Amino acid sequence: MALKTQSCYMNPMLEGLPPNNAAHLMRLKCSQEEALSIADLFVETFDPAETAAAAFEETPSTDDWNTGPWIVEVFFADEPDHDAIRDLVAVVAGKEVAAEVTFGLVAERNWVASALDGLVPVRAGRFLVHGSHDRHHVRTNDIALEIEAALAFGTGHHGTTRGCLLMLDMILKQRRPRNVLDVGTGTGVLALATARYLRRPVASGDIDPIAVVAAASNAALNGAAAWVRPVVAPGLEHPTLRSGGPYDLIFANILAKPLRQLAPSIAKVAGPGADIIVSGLLARDVPGVLAAYGAQGLALSKRLDIEGWATLLLRSGGSSPRPMVW
Repeated sequence: MALKTQSCYMNPMLEGLPPNNAAHLMRLKCSQEEALSIADLFVETFDPAETAAAAFEETPSTDDWNTGPWIVEVFFADEPDHDAIRDLVAVVAGKEVAAEVTFGLVAERNWVASALDGLVPVRAGRFLVHGSHDRHHVRTNDIALEIEAALAFGTGHHGTTRGCLLMLDMILKQRRPRNVLDVGTGTGVLALATARYLRRPVASGDIDPIAVVAAASNAALNGAAAWVRPVVAPGLEHPTLRSGGPYDLIFANILAKPLRQLAPSIAKVAGPGADIIVSGLLARDVPGVLAAYGAQGLALSKRLDIEGWATLLLRSGGSSPRPMVW
């Protein structure tokens, strides 16, 4: 793991939800760009209930300009077709890299708990995301979010979640949103951050029941159970989420494909002048997502790039300033 930028600790973060009975593993050592691209390809190609991917740096480094080799691991509930997997890797990394893919069995474990081993607290503006063992790092004026290991995405350490928190911090310096929605809430960290600051309800949902349980548990842990009551829902397909609009702040920290598919639904529940924060994007995903939301009358207002992941702030009639790189 490498300290890439000030107060940003990159970890082997799972992309997608880990399979409940994952027993098979694909592993590959490659470059950072290849590792992130392969992980992204697998979670967009396979059922997230059956497959998950992690990408992380193998060699610790404190050099912002030089990174060591990266590892990409893909977990499967059932044994995959080895040749088909190598062919898929070759699509984004070439046949020579694909030939280095190895397969094996893995012991039963809590994937996110393993990924969180050794992580430090992460600051994103006024927000501090930490585990129970790091409560002593909380300062008087911090908006502290205690997030424990759970079978769901969103610990604050991943570049996408941190990008969303930084965007939220920026918005809160300008105004106080009144009606907020978190699509694909994962562990609930974005909904919790907003609810803790505003001290008002935040609508949230996730397609995976495990994520909803994790988010509800974290809400209780952080004293926000009255404000964050997540529901099981694919996208906005739940009466509570659809009827709760119009929203003036919407989070969607998921993946490029579902973000594009959800553009009409999100635009429909967004109020005039709403801020829409989307993330879970590699740089190559950004044009397609912007096109999908542009077709709904939304334009790019700001962009953050962290650890190879892009976070976009969209608004009705927004402008397109230069990207801020962290």
